[in-house]
Amino acid sequence: MSRATLRDWRDRVGSESDPVDCPLCTNGKPPAGPYAHLLGLYLGDGCLSAGKKQVYALRVACDNKYPRLIHEAEASIRAVHPSRPVHRTQAVGYISVVSYWKHWPCLFPQHGPGPKHLRQIKLAEWQRDLVTEEPGGFLRGLFHSDGCRVANWATRRVAGELKRYEYPRYQFSNESSDIMALCQWALDLLAIPWRMPRPNALSVAKRQAVPSLDQHVGPKS
Repeated sequence: MSRATLRDWRDRVGSESDPVDCPLCTNGKPPAGPYAHLLGLYLGDGCLSAGKKQVYALRVACDNKYPRLIHEAEASIRAVHPSRPVHRTQAVGYISVVSYWKHWPCLFPQHGPGPKHLRQIKLAEWQRDLVTEEPGGFLRGLFHSDGCRVANWATRRVAGELKRYEYPRYQFSNESSDIMALCQWALDLLAIPWRMPRPNALSVAKRQAVPSLDQHVGPKS
């Protein structure tokens, strides 16, 4: 029997949650910074799955190549739901960061059947308020899930000689037009210009824009 299965059994025993554990059920809100980051991760590489006794598993898939990303995902989950453990489950090519709680659907009302790009993704008003407060954290979650920071190059003829220039840019891709619109909105909150080379791809490449986004996102590691 696998260790992951044993951990699942252990953590589901006595996992009944009192409503006071959930900030939404007590007319409160989760901490803005960690939640905005976790929301971005959830919209990119996260999912909720129902278990026994209405306990849900929040899973965020993180590439093995980026240990800091894995650590940050775990830290945000712990900050949003500090009273339960967070686990790392190794899969093929990635680590799944997992937390069990009855109230995850309260915090992620976007949960539903089927892929995210085949259903409407709309933020609740309280979620929009938190992202407005912490747009950088939200973008960090989005770009660290479905984006990257890359070195591009272009050629230009100078004094008759063809020269090559390299410059950094950010790319974000997602098949959901709703999630893409949320990324655009968060960039607008920070006054960071963007363009859409394709309907499912966003680019941030202007000279002043990349350093601005660096302050909130940065390369994966």
